Amino acid sequence: MTLDLYALCIDAREPARLAGFWAAMLDYRPVDDPFDGVVIGGDDGFRLRFRPEQAPKTAANLMHFDLTSTSIDDQERTVAKALTLGARHLDIGQGDVDHVVLGDPEGNEFDVIEPGNNFLAGCGFIGALASDGSQAVGYFWARALGWPLVWDENEETAIQSPKGGTKITWGGPPLDPRTGKNRLSYDLTGSDDEEIRRLIALGATRLEEGPGWIRLADPDGNDFRVLAAPYR
Repeated sequence: MTLDLYALCIDAREPARLAGFWAAMLDYRPVDDPFDGVVIGGDDGFRLRFRPEQAPKTAANLMHFDLTSTSIDDQERTVAKALTLGARHLDIGQGDVDHVVLGDPEGNEFDVIEPGNNFLAGCGFIGALASDGSQAVGYFWARALGWPLVWDENEETAIQSPKGGTKITWGGPPLDPRTGKNRLSYDLTGSDDEEIRRLIALGATRLEEGPGWIRLADPDGNDFRVLAAPYR
């Protein structure tokens, strides 16, 4: 069976509130789902799952959204909308840049990218899921999902679904320190025993198993789940 990226999971102290923020930002709607958390999705086929987690956020996330803009006015409207919904400006040492760095109501970082960014052209509003990671982990996810590499230079990599849409990017070294459990992770679907063995052969590590899911770690140590029934 082919593995699909079903959802990006986000740990949240208030899942329903954070889901409401991102639903309004992305024009997403609630999705019926038999697993844990609150799930929203849109016409682009991308889903976000918000899972309860009371531990506070103590470090920058290893993944964040790059939201695209069609003009300076469009960028300013997106920023203003986010601030109205409960986001805030963040200073992460970015200096004088053309993109705007924001944090959602629970401090999860995201960027509103300036217009004219050729790398994100045609990717949609969620232009990229920008990730801290090695070249090896970019290769791993390309093979795991069957998505082509669309960038591979100076140890920076990016993949994109054959259908287009959001790119997933990895910035290469130096990697940020790993400080406990990631607040953002992937849920994949299409699981069977052969696929699990294939992921392990590609460099994944099996961590634990629960009802309807298996948790693994990619070659950089980032955990993710592969969902089984009822998605088979």
